Amino acid sequence: MQQLMVALKTDRQHGWGPTLETLVFLFWLATGSAYRVVSRVFSMPLPTVFRVVHRMVDEVVAVLPHFVHLPRTQEELQVVGGGFARLAHHQAFGKAAGAVDGCHIRIKCPGGPDGHDYNNRKLFPSVVLQAVCDHQGRFIDIFGGYPGSVHDARILKNSPIYTRGITLRLGILS
Repeated sequence: MQQLMVALKTDRQHGWGPTLETLVFLFWLATGSAYRVVSRVFSMPLPTVFRVVHRMVDEVVAVLPHFVHLPRTQEELQVVGGGFARLAHHQAFGKAAGAVDGCHIRIKCPGGPDGHDYNNRKLFPSVVLQAVCDHQGRFIDIFGGYPGSVHDARILKNSPIYTRGITLRLGILS
């Protein structure tokens, strides 16, 4: 929690205090509880919980690129590849830049004519989060928001990491 507070520069001198606000945000994030529940747990007015959560989300999104990013240099890429090769005990994995997977995040089914699109193969409504991790399990790319019925391969093919990889291989970007 201390690292999160440092990254977010939570040196505010107003409101409920940075420690309590960070705890409120982390509790909301970890439990998926309604604002009403968070309000009761922390004895904080409901509108305040709403403001704290939304401000913290904005702050986390603003600093996310500093922590979640692909290897930026050839040396960083070699470290990641070497890490995968050591994990697999095989040099063929030395060219790996990350491990990709997806998961379904349960949601309340949206109404309307397209609501059924959010039902995944296990028949509960969800959105898909695709993530790429390095050899140490650190997130280096995240992409989400597709309805649960969309196949993992389609999400990958439409993700920025895939399209950047295609354009890099074609030499369009440097």
